[in-house]
Amino acid sequence: MKVMLNKLTFTIVVYVWACFLTFLTIQAQPTPTPARPSPPSQPRAVLPPNPGERISPETPNIILIVADDLGWGDLGKYGQKLIKTPYIDKLASEGMRFTQFYAGSPIGNASRSVLFTGQHTGHTYIRGNEPASLRTIDTIIPRYLVGNARYKTIALGKWNLGHPGSPGEPRKMHFHQWMGFVDQSHANNHYPVQFWRYSPGAAGPGSYGYRDGMVDFHPNAGGQRRGYSTDLLTYAAVDSIKTYHPQHHTPNPFFLYLHYTAPHINEKLHQKTGNGWEVPSLGRYGGERWPREKRSKAAMISHLDIGVGKILHELKKRKLDEDTLIFFTSDNGPAHEGGSNPAFFRSAGPFRGTKGQLHEGGIRVPMIVRWTGKINPNTVSETMFAHWDVLPTILSAARLPKPREIDGISFMPTLLDGEQKAKHDYLYWETHWHEYGSRQAARKGDWKVIRKTLGQPLELYNLKRDPSESQNVARNNPEIIKDFESYLRSARTGSRLWPIRQPKPTAGKQR
Repeated sequence: MKVMLNKLTFTIVVYVWACFLTFLTIQAQPTPTPARPSPPSQPRAVLPPNPGERISPETPNIILIVADDLGWGDLGKYGQKLIKTPYIDKLASEGMRFTQFYAGSPIGNASRSVLFTGQHTGHTYIRGNEPASLRTIDTIIPRYLVGNARYKTIALGKWNLGHPGSPGEPRKMHFHQWMGFVDQSHANNHYPVQFWRYSPGAAGPGSYGYRDGMVDFHPNAGGQRRGYSTDLLTYAAVDSIKTYHPQHHTPNPFFLYLHYTAPHINEKLHQKTGNGWEVPSLGRYGGERWPREKRSKAAMISHLDIGVGKILHELKKRKLDEDTLIFFTSDNGPAHEGGSNPAFFRSAGPFRGTKGQLHEGGIRVPMIVRWTGKINPNTVSETMFAHWDVLPTILSAARLPKPREIDGISFMPTLLDGEQKAKHDYLYWETHWHEYGSRQAARKGDWKVIRKTLGQPLELYNLKRDPSESQNVARNNPEIIKDFESYLRSARTGSRLWPIRQPKPTAGKQR
């Protein structure tokens, strides 16, 4: 009986504090006008619904879910045999799974910048992991959606694109509601003691009025472990759906950006214990005869999967499946830190490399998209796309024009089983490390090149014949190398913060 009461107390405390940190409010600030407004739309007549009548938005609700350091091969639908991910696999069965989809970068901050701006790392402002903020002139997904499309915009989880007070904080980037983490060090602790919250509303159950800044999370104070970040973000996402779904108060659709911190390791915990995979319990993996850090990683990914399942359940419960377009992806490939070699689970699939590297394992990521009634279930696309294509695809769903100044193309025709006329001739990546200098990569068709340091010759791989990038065939294909060299000279604009530079002489062995 005592055990049951303790569990009940835990559930109530976590839920109450999750509600406190979420945004159960139907009032929002006046929506700002985008910097680059789309052509004015015709006024929309909104009639009161008849009793029991279902209200659908004119354009879909959009949910963009991003996992942190989840590998291409970490999901069952992508070949994972040991880690169980039934809910994300079900999402794939009900929609489209992409097999040649790429992250914006092999490192998180740059990848998120690419995802939101629709520009690859040769053009987007943030191109590395050094602290930096998006600028006022950077137009990102929510800024387009709050204008004529009249979306309600919510962001939850990992941000890392602007500290409080900077031009890139979520409030200034046109999110109506926000709860999450300032930067990587803030997000590392999966039992957080504070959240960064912006909530301007003053009405609704659980609302504590205007909030803009850090909010203490007392259930985890003093070393307590009563609120796990994956669970709290899931609660916040479910409550946002309850609050902002069009049937609740208006026909306006919502855009929900949910960036989980899982399965990224807790680096301080790893330094202390050798196991950085922080999770409430090992669950179904407790009895496996694997090293503990591997069981912890598997449990962390399954816990993330359960969170996605709760979001899908909420959509189904409120009959929003047909009105909601869902994207699920990862910011980059699997990490090698935390005491767990990705090779154990084949987290990178058949590919070479991990997070931080420009080989396929570092940048090829899962992408699953579901839009019930629009996207044929259980379909697979092998067409080459990347994170910078997400923005124009979302704008296409919202019936907004594609901006001229982005690198992305809409893959909506692929999703709707139409002819994909717009395709990429090249894909481009660059990375910048303080110690190891700059690296570049590009892909054209089946060919891919990598330049590991400034001044070194390009490595060339044929991904169709050699997906593991084990055979450098540059010497046998001088014309292809010449073509890539020409492209690389024009692929980027100069950057004061991230110039192309040599590694430091003391950098030692390259990452």
